[in-house]
Amino acid sequence: MSFTTRTGRQRPVLAATALVAALLVTATACTGGDEEKDSGKSDPSASEQPGAKEDSLAEQIPEELIKDLDKWKQGGWKDWDKDKWLREAKEFANPYLPDHWKSDRIEKAQGNDNTVPANIETTADATDKAPSKVSAEPVDTPYSENAAPAGKIFMETPDGPMVCSGTVVKDPRNPGKSNLVATAGHCVHGGKGKGWFRNIMFVPAYNNSGLSAADVNGAARSDVHPYNDWWVEWIQTTNYWMNEGSENGGGGAQQDFAVMKVRSDPNTGKSLEETVGTAVKINFNAPSTDGFASMSSYGYPAESPYKGARMFQCADKPGRFTLDPSQPSMYRIGCTMTGGMSGGGMFAAGQDGKAQLISVNSLIDRPDVSYAAGPRLGKAAKGVFEAISEKYASSN
Repeated sequence: MSFTTRTGRQRPVLAATALVAALLVTATACTGGDEEKDSGKSDPSASEQPGAKEDSLAEQIPEELIKDLDKWKQGGWKDWDKDKWLREAKEFANPYLPDHWKSDRIEKAQGNDNTVPANIETTADATDKAPSKVSAEPVDTPYSENAAPAGKIFMETPDGPMVCSGTVVKDPRNPGKSNLVATAGHCVHGGKGKGWFRNIMFVPAYNNSGLSAADVNGAARSDVHPYNDWWVEWIQTTNYWMNEGSENGGGGAQQDFAVMKVRSDPNTGKSLEETVGTAVKINFNAPSTDGFASMSSYGYPAESPYKGARMFQCADKPGRFTLDPSQPSMYRIGCTMTGGMSGGGMFAAGQDGKAQLISVNSLIDRPDVSYAAGPRLGKAAKGVFEAISEKYASSN
């Protein structure tokens, strides 16, 4: 399996062995992305990017949020009332805060994970034997040549700053100029009874040269943020995740999928895909586990024994994992990556030999992390993707 770029500088990016043996929030409208419930006709985004007009903010968001968002931009996020914000923020708003994600705050960010206990009850006839533990291996550097579409996501939650992982994915309505990033629903939304996170930013190929955590803070910005930072403009996830999602126990995991839309670079006018040089196709019709000899997972694990600075990957033959028999079985592989890897891509080779995104990291087990599981991307996930793609068709 191989992956070559089609846009920007023509460099090999994800050789299957580097992506599938070595590669690699939603749109946050009040409605989710389930096929019949999300039309993609949500209100316009409320985010502000460098170069955007400040007075456009009031025109882009619901009137009842303007006052709160003004406070937010002036530092109000520090006093985030988790109950108030999670109940009342019915529309996603992500005002640009240029000085928010400084190195010291990035260093404090914890892994945002979705966990299940080792003895979790599953649907026996739709769950295969637990896989053997597979030790995560570091992805070859520079990531810009081995896993360019993969990156790190930063978000502000009621529990403080957290991190996830994500993947730049192709957008058929903006060919060669995608601004879409696939991740997990729990990386952008709190799940049942909760709401959208804030200050969400994507950094593709974060820490490109694989510096140690101790060296990242003092490193040149070009080493840690090789393609700059991309503030999220809009996100979409499934209704199932918003209605059933839980940070532990596996609730909502079988549709734990989200897509984020970032704005084009305000200085160059280029899209995320053009800037990074490549993007990965999502396969919404992937076969069950029997159709794959191997699947690879990529992400930035941030909990012990990992430090969150480097990208790792696991490769294994997937098995089925089912908590809710009304939903398609998840893919599960052996993997030791910890919190922070959530949302990172799970890949397999397509018929053309190129890496395709088959799923995203959703669940890990506790206390002894031995596997990773991700949802099968079917009709609901495609509805999420189509809604956000249509919303921004030819408007990057």
